Amino acid sequence: MLFGNLSDRLVDTFKNLRAKGKLSAADIDATLREIRRALLEADVALEVVKDFIAAVRERALGDEVSKALNPAQQVVKIVNDELVAILGGEQRKLNFAKKPPTVIMLAGLQGSGKTTLAGKLAKWLKDQNQTPILVAADLQRPNAVNQLQVVGERAGVEVFAPEPGNGVGNPVTVAKDAIKFANQKQYSVVIVDTAGRLGIDEELMTQARDIRSAVEPDEVLFVIDSMIGQDAVNVAKAFEDGVGITGVVLTKLDGDARGGAALSVSSVTGKPIIFASNGEALDAFEPFYPDRMASRILDMGDVLTLIEQTQKQFDEEEAKALADKLAKETFTLEDFLEQMQQLRKMGSLKNMLAMMPGAGQMRSQIENFDEKQIDRTEAIIRSMTPLERRQPKVLNGSRRARIARGSGTTVTEVNSLVTRFEQAAKMMKTMAKGAMPQMPGMPGMPGMGGGYLGGGKSKSKDKKKGSKSGNPAKRAAEEAARLAGRNPDQQSGGSSFGI
Repeated sequence: MLFGNLSDRLVDTFKNLRAKGKLSAADIDATLREIRRALLEADVALEVVKDFIAAVRERALGDEVSKALNPAQQVVKIVNDELVAILGGEQRKLNFAKKPPTVIMLAGLQGSGKTTLAGKLAKWLKDQNQTPILVAADLQRPNAVNQLQVVGERAGVEVFAPEPGNGVGNPVTVAKDAIKFANQKQYSVVIVDTAGRLGIDEELMTQARDIRSAVEPDEVLFVIDSMIGQDAVNVAKAFEDGVGITGVVLTKLDGDARGGAALSVSSVTGKPIIFASNGEALDAFEPFYPDRMASRILDMGDVLTLIEQTQKQFDEEEAKALADKLAKETFTLEDFLEQMQQLRKMGSLKNMLAMMPGAGQMRSQIENFDEKQIDRTEAIIRSMTPLERRQPKVLNGSRRARIARGSGTTVTEVNSLVTRFEQAAKMMKTMAKGAMPQMPGMPGMPGMGGGYLGGGKSKSKDKKKGSKSGNPAKRAAEEAARLAGRNPDQQSGGSSFGI
């Protein structure tokens, strides 16, 4: 999990502040030393760390901490604010041309995931009711043109590829011809995939500059691998100085590296991070929100992104029908299977769980989460008769043995699934009626051992206040936000360090 170690270190550091009342300058300096060490170990650029620590120290030693009712909480807020600042501050949206087509040029090193990213961006734009076209201007790397055509086919987007590549063709000519073609066919966005190299060289920069001059793009997006660490600084500076970029796209945010690139690149280049990619699937792509990323780093979760991803996959009419079933206690294993399949469409369940507030407290469970268990769950349910799916109470010993044989699993696994289903149905029924579910984790989630992620049940008796969403999955995320002690419409509040 990206930022996992950094998040753990920061959470532990703030826990030490929680027991203190009024904070002395020595307390703050000790905290800042730990934060500095944690950032450096996460491969954040030294110049970025220095500026960050200086900004936090200046504010932390001022009146906003000394006069605060909860000084420790105020320090956390300051750290959060400054993390947002080094990540770019306000979210920056894609700039579209006043007169189509909008031209987006992608640049970056070979291996950064640039070609796959082009397909993800095209699909995202298509989902925004744009009509994108991909341009195969990487004519150097072997099979780059073919790879882009495959990605384009998966995304359902046309690819302009007049040259075969593999060293054949002029990328500048291809890019210029693509703009003419897009104008003729009335495409609204042109995405130009350019050549990368294994390292920075003048030939790469010259070619990129020539393409930029030829097509005059509205955006030049620098695509960078989030896992390259300290090299991110040199690479980012080279592209900014050599080509001139307008924004950054982070790839491989689902990796387990230290994440220094993500925390350094915006400050170093002075350019905003516009998008982030966090998986292999074409849907594993999202706009970048500095405040939400800071919230993840501080283990406060990212409920807003979780809700947005849920809304993309769950149809409102289906959600209402499901809510009715839950309220009437007619929720079946068929419905359970359908919900599991819709969750899978959202991408990696590990990534989803990592967005929950307090995910750092259950990192070992998340990292050990077995996504293949969902396949086994599906096999078990599909091995049942329609009657058994609708009425699990008829599942006696012989029926369970038959289902285990048919699904290639064990009776124990069948029993575990039935138990998880009953837990999930009970929790969702409670939520459908508007009560606060006792949900320290996510009961019933396959691969988690069939229990609660957080151990025992919450003893909280507080009733949920305010309006409820008609979307059960969205409501689950909202409930998680409330359990974390904050309004789900906001990104500030409780975290795993309890302040």
